[in-house]
Amino acid sequence: MQLILDIVTVLCIGLMIGTEFSVSAFINPILKQLDAPAQALATRLFARKLGAVMPFWYMLSFVLLIAEAVFRRHQSCVFLLYGSVAIWAAVIVLTLILLVPINSRIAQANSHAFTSRESSEHHRWDMLHRWRVATLTISMALLLIAIHS
Repeated sequence: MQLILDIVTVLCIGLMIGTEFSVSAFINPILKQLDAPAQALATRLFARKLGAVMPFWYMLSFVLLIAEAVFRRHQSCVFLLYGSVAIWAAVIVLTLILLVPINSRIAQANSHAFTSRESSEHHRWDMLHRWRVATLTISMALLLIAIHS
């Protein structure tokens, strides 16, 4: 049972972090090379699609991390899992406070091209998102060390 939980948790979290990384490292830089109307449309489409899927993926990952901590509560590695859970919880809270409102405004924008404000917000979102990816990667590293111990 523990092995199955480990595999599901690592796959779920690893794929999510990979998706988030690809947005930051590949998708957004490519979008910035498009002409203004295409960039605005593509960004809004990504914002809508990922904005619909990611909340569930984040919560599933969080629940799986909690399950890992519960199943390993008597092992010495549990403090690494507590750290991973705490980081994940902090990322969720900060995402709800900082990133979701920006994403929602971008997804709802009706202009043909980004206004200077929308462009500035997208840049801010991208910078915050990079910190989120780095933080989630630390959380996953703690998970991997814990389940390897």
